[in-house]
Amino acid sequence: MSRELRATYRLQLTPEFDFGAARELVPYLEALGISHLYLSPVFQAREGSTHGYDVVDPRRISDALGGEEELRALAAAGLGVVLDIVPNHMATSDENPFWSDPELRKAFFDVDTRTGFHRRFFDISELAGVRVEDEAVFATTHAKALELVRDGVVDGLRIDHVDGLANPRAYLDRLGREGAGHVWVEKILEPGEELRPWPVEGTTGYEFLNDVMHLFLNPAAEQPLTELYAELTAESRSFEEIAFEAKLEQATTTFEPELRRLHEEIAGVENLPLALASFHVYRTYVEADRGTVADEDRYEISRAALSDGLARILLLDEPGHEGFVRRFQQATGPVMAKGVEDTAFYRYNRFVALNEVGGDAGRWTMSVDEFHVANLKRAARFPLHLLTTFTHDTKRSPDVRARLLALSNHVDEWQAFARQELDFEDANEGYLALQTLVGAAPIEQERVDAYLEKAFRESKHRTNWLSPDETWEGRVKEWARGKRAASEQFAERLRADALRISLATIVLKLTCPGVPDIYQGDELEALALVDPDNRRPVDWELRRRLLADDPARDPKLWVTATLLDLRRRRPDAFARGYMPVRARNDVCAFMRGPSILVVVPVSPDARPEVEVTGNWRDVLEERFSFRVFEAV
Repeated sequence: MSRELRATYRLQLTPEFDFGAARELVPYLEALGISHLYLSPVFQAREGSTHGYDVVDPRRISDALGGEEELRALAAAGLGVVLDIVPNHMATSDENPFWSDPELRKAFFDVDTRTGFHRRFFDISELAGVRVEDEAVFATTHAKALELVRDGVVDGLRIDHVDGLANPRAYLDRLGREGAGHVWVEKILEPGEELRPWPVEGTTGYEFLNDVMHLFLNPAAEQPLTELYAELTAESRSFEEIAFEAKLEQATTTFEPELRRLHEEIAGVENLPLALASFHVYRTYVEADRGTVADEDRYEISRAALSDGLARILLLDEPGHEGFVRRFQQATGPVMAKGVEDTAFYRYNRFVALNEVGGDAGRWTMSVDEFHVANLKRAARFPLHLLTTFTHDTKRSPDVRARLLALSNHVDEWQAFARQELDFEDANEGYLALQTLVGAAPIEQERVDAYLEKAFRESKHRTNWLSPDETWEGRVKEWARGKRAASEQFAERLRADALRISLATIVLKLTCPGVPDIYQGDELEALALVDPDNRRPVDWELRRRLLADDPARDPKLWVTATLLDLRRRRPDAFARGYMPVRARNDVCAFMRGPSILVVVPVSPDARPEVEVTGNWRDVLEERFSFRVFEAV
């Protein structure tokens, strides 16, 4: 990599915000302290695409974004580039030359020649699975991306939905052989699951997002908030129960075509929906063509609800079923994603901040010691692992989550508020709406309406995408309209504590082992909900002006810029190890090399006190309850 990888900055490119617009931002982002742009997909996408994940020709750079010449000009403007690529699928559009040609379709896409059915990206029929396991398909679909890497235009690649691929390990090995030396994978690791020993720098960082969120959650709040949820909604089931129900529901309905194809591979397999829904991780990585089954795969298969016959097939004890094993492993991830992230996360509303990508909504706090252990593991295995708190896929921005985490320090007030205000006919869905109003306040009504419509259609309880009940949706939107004022008043009580948590989270993201990743606009307060709310236009002029004139006017911007500058001045310290420092159990303290000491209280009343000898200067000028000391 030609440039020091200090911090990435994610930009969501669109025809309205193209390569030229991104190039205009480079001086501002350089001044902020960013080293690399982290770009959403840039290849030719379907006409009118707003996100770039619906690629129609990976051999060409998007005309709508400005074309290849403009991309190369952006890469030459002063910042490195990490590029998001989409190997798993392409758009099923006549614009796609590989799809529109009958012979190329069979060669490039995972199509069942008996039925014409194609493997989908989750439940989206307009996105078809690509056979990148085929050497010729890989060569054609990756030629341009690898050319950009070899030419130094792109420093690293982010691999979208790696779990959709037939053999992620083999795919990543080939990327490395072709010259892609810096690769990150979008991979959801369930609690306790470790990233496989692949040739990558790490994941895109959802583990850190969830770890740091749980760190700031008040442990004493779990019981009263759980009891309050049961009292208000009569929902006493665990998240695990609700998630399993949702996964099984998705396996038997949404993914019926995938089930049918699996049954065509092997007739008579017992209860496939239960089998698909019972896995505790997104997928296993059995390599049937090589006859390899890792210990981690044996463990996951052993704790899934499988018949003896199916377990034998997946463990390769019965040869001759390589196609079935591959397709089964490609199917468990979509069932998990649609069942948990896009259904259960909108049904289990005990404390909605925890309903986050890569998270377990049934888990509560993380101790400081556990946080240290997670950081030590990342530092040892994947020192350039990304550290994110906000992506285009997260359910809420970190500032919304911080507001809700602050709520856990004000349980008595929240109990009284919720009991008084929650008078909607469906208390569970009303409780989601009430938490959202408090977390995102102040928020325009049209944004509330759009969010509630999406949330409740995803929950698939009173309404859904296929058969929306617009009358019911209208009632919940009108009810929420009447709760905005009270919610804004309650949110104001949480503001100071929420700011403390938000800034402390930034400190940890910018000082823990790994590469901090900042989502577009998040250097100022960003109260955003799930996509598309988190892709609203950013006020770049305001950010430029504040950074140039007086960044200290905004504490979030000032902390971000100050610590990015520290990373610039002390690269050796942040490239070295991570050493926890003894402190109270509600203070997270550690050193980065011998010259950086970080002390972050995680509870409201804790003090940033540790005993470390030496002469130290707080680069944050003792303005906050946390400290980032530099040796002097």
